[in-house]
Amino acid sequence: MKSIIADKDGAVLEGGVQVTASRWALLGLALSMLLPFLGVSSANVALPTLIEVFSASFGQVQWVVLSYLLTITIVIVNAGRLGDLLGHKRVLLGGIMLFTAASILCSVAPTLPVLIAARALQGLGGAVLMALTVALVRDAVPEERTGSAMGLLGSMSAIGTALGPSLGGLLISGPGWRGIFLVMVPLGILAFLLVRRYLPEDASREAAKRNAFDLWGTLFLGLTLAAYALALTAGGEHFDRLRPILILLSLICGGLFLLVEARASAPLIRLEAFRDVELSAGLMMTALVSTVMMATLIVGPFYLSRGLGLEEMMVGAVMSVGPGVSVLCGVPAGRVVDRLGASATVMIGLVVMAAGVVALIVLPPIGGVAGYIAAIALLAPGYQLFQAANNTSVMAGVSQERRGVVSGLLSLSRNLGFITGASVMGALFTFASARAGISASGPEVATIGMKVAFIAAAGLIAMAIILSIGSRLLSKLDW
Repeated sequence: MKSIIADKDGAVLEGGVQVTASRWALLGLALSMLLPFLGVSSANVALPTLIEVFSASFGQVQWVVLSYLLTITIVIVNAGRLGDLLGHKRVLLGGIMLFTAASILCSVAPTLPVLIAARALQGLGGAVLMALTVALVRDAVPEERTGSAMGLLGSMSAIGTALGPSLGGLLISGPGWRGIFLVMVPLGILAFLLVRRYLPEDASREAAKRNAFDLWGTLFLGLTLAAYALALTAGGEHFDRLRPILILLSLICGGLFLLVEARASAPLIRLEAFRDVELSAGLMMTALVSTVMMATLIVGPFYLSRGLGLEEMMVGAVMSVGPGVSVLCGVPAGRVVDRLGASATVMIGLVVMAAGVVALIVLPPIGGVAGYIAAIALLAPGYQLFQAANNTSVMAGVSQERRGVVSGLLSLSRNLGFITGASVMGALFTFASARAGISASGPEVATIGMKVAFIAAAGLIAMAIILSIGSRLLSKLDW
């Protein structure tokens, strides 16, 4: 048997070969980031099969996806806060166990309601994984490698997004739809073992003795996010009638949440934290950029099929370019952050993204598929540069006892951007296409809708650039 000992620097000597413990810890965090994104993308391709298996309508089986996404969105900040109270490593391990167990339940679900409930449980575990992997990076690697680690996590989220559809399709055609959930079990077990063995214990457990759990803040934040997410994601005639009520409910509960947090002795989110210009700007930029990226996933397929006349297989191939480039650019983007600094790299990433969005407006009508691919191949590296730099910048100055909740806020900002992008940018594309359809042919309609949507996206990136410049100026003035 190979001998295993640890040296004073935390390196592990295994059979005479030195393996850095932080690398194994980072691999555990990378798998923890991969799993929830794989859970999002792989289940989508199973919806047509589930309609046949359970003799259900599309409106019913879409809750297999919605229950997962809504649960993550609603509880992700609370998951981060729980890590602050009980220990980030301890709660992450619990989240991995829950995600893995829920994956087993999904794979053996006998009915659609049971599958939907199991997916909600999986979403609870996924929220913990999304919230705490970023929070634990500073414990896993030296400070000078934080950017590279953030870049790796960005690559893993892109791998999960890109791999899910193809892996899901392969499993459905082979073992069947249950294999989509069962394949996550060994990945979850491996992540659990790596995190438990190699990630150092954190110092945040003492916080549990000093802070109480904010029950009312948790309740009102959950209601706010649930109403907002349902208003923007759920479809069907029933929800169409309820949408104005849900938006109003979200505003009311949001106001009550702010009121409760202002008076709470141990609030879920300390409102004075938003006086930190860099934190507030970082969260807002995350939401804006995520909205733009979701626009490519929603508007892109319609333009490729209706505007350029591509068949489904070709649409899928072109749509895989963005995630594929993101996978390749994640780690290099992190190294740029380590070399140039987070603030400078945020601006570089946003400028590259702006160029990519402008290219999406200009190049596809001229160059067709090649123009679209060129534009996406420019946008994706910009997004990875921004994401690695912004995550590093936001988390850099956060104290140990607040890492979980701030990391949760980052993930929440991203998720809200995705939800808003799917709803608002999709509606903008539909509206512009409908107006153009009065005097234009089919392909021209899709082209006009795409241009309008990405002109709006360019405006969002411009807002993010203004926020980045403004936050840097205000920070220098000690605002």
